Amino acid sequence: MAIETEVLVLGGGPGGYTAAFRAADLGKKVTLVERYPVLGGVCLNVGCIPSKALLHLAQVIYEARACHAKGIRFGAPEIDLAEIRRWKDRVVKTLTAGLAGLAKQRQVQVVQGVGRFTGRHTLEVKAPDGEETVAFEHAIIAAGSRPVKLPGWPEDPRIMDSTQALALEEIPKSLLVVGGGVIGLEMACVYHALGAKISVVEVADQLLPGVDADLIKPLHQTIAERYEAIWLGSKVTSVQPAEQGLEVRFAGPNVPERQVFDRILVAVGRRPNSDLLNLEAAGITPDARGFIPVDAQRRTKVPHIFAIGDIVQGPMLAHKASHEGKVAAEAICGLPSAFQALAIPAVAYTDPEVAWMGKSEAELKAEGIEYDKGVFPWAASGRALGIGRREGLTKLLCDRKTKRILGAGIVGPHAGELIAETVLALEMGADAEDLALTIHPHPTLSETIAFAAEIIDGSITDLYLGKKVKPA
Repeated sequence: MAIETEVLVLGGGPGGYTAAFRAADLGKKVTLVERYPVLGGVCLNVGCIPSKALLHLAQVIYEARACHAKGIRFGAPEIDLAEIRRWKDRVVKTLTAGLAGLAKQRQVQVVQGVGRFTGRHTLEVKAPDGEETVAFEHAIIAAGSRPVKLPGWPEDPRIMDSTQALALEEIPKSLLVVGGGVIGLEMACVYHALGAKISVVEVADQLLPGVDADLIKPLHQTIAERYEAIWLGSKVTSVQPAEQGLEVRFAGPNVPERQVFDRILVAVGRRPNSDLLNLEAAGITPDARGFIPVDAQRRTKVPHIFAIGDIVQGPMLAHKASHEGKVAAEAICGLPSAFQALAIPAVAYTDPEVAWMGKSEAELKAEGIEYDKGVFPWAASGRALGIGRREGLTKLLCDRKTKRILGAGIVGPHAGELIAETVLALEMGADAEDLALTIHPHPTLSETIAFAAEIIDGSITDLYLGKKVKPA
């Protein structure tokens, strides 16, 4: 007998469980299909949460080392890898158990299994104990994404994707990270702090491609001192497994002809899981890159089927998926909801952290938008100096005529926490003067946002930029 439901949600990640919970709160009968035994998806189980837990440990190690120059000396850390794994797993288990409780409280039916559409109103679920059919009135596809695999590479357990890297089977003596994006650089930070020698190869001409170069510079300078090599504008041409390691050949400027590594982490991006869902049966056709086209309410061309998260266009970020999940659930329930975010913040939880939101300078130049820029160096911040982190900076970008906030970037500790103020400023239509006139606590890193605004506003006193009389 088929399961009958008002709202089917396919995928139990941040977008999926948010959509399911919101629809249930609005009175709908909801069935949530998730392939794994626990909710949370990639983010909670093998992504955002465990990686940030490990990055916290890396930060503790780096801070302890940095204290040597300040007169406090700690011994070399003793790494108990098994205990680290257990601690990371406890963090994940606490959150997944919480999600299971929230689903139960809302009477959301959770079905474990792999779902594929068999029609415009039916889904087949292959569960561990058999098959189920779910008949639905509305559906929200939140099936996520998976790591991109490079063609022609050998199958070898020493070649890892991000999921395998988070398993922390061992700390290799040498690790090659293929891909200088967020995931690659975050995992490089973890493995380096735990004792691995790191090399990074990136095909673009900078780390974190697409982010303004001045935001990348402090990060690049820091990790260039720590890592064995950072090869930009370069790529791997072949990998040959051998008993002594993985023999890698490169192409690019200043790269070695060949080098042997104990392990390789491949972090060159992710692809949507649309090809696994038999979408044709539901009347849905993804675009050439595998993304499902949707409108502002996240509705596909089939009016009763919605799609959210990594499987639709936009940055593959958990907070974007969660917001879309609420929009889709509310649209199904007849509320006037739409995805109208003016900015989606992004954070690389490296050391130092890099956070950005809104328009980049490159985008503003490409669009022909005249803008003013305020950059406040953390070398002039009392708080940054007090914690020994003078390498950071805070940047604001404003429309030259209206002075409204268009974008922002922050480099330094807690950049991911600090960027939220600038997102709110952009969404609220604030201008530089609004931020400059907002009294921030002192001494804090948050006040660097006000200082950057004062540079644009012409009222900065914490730096001397030449005499500039603010118009009456």
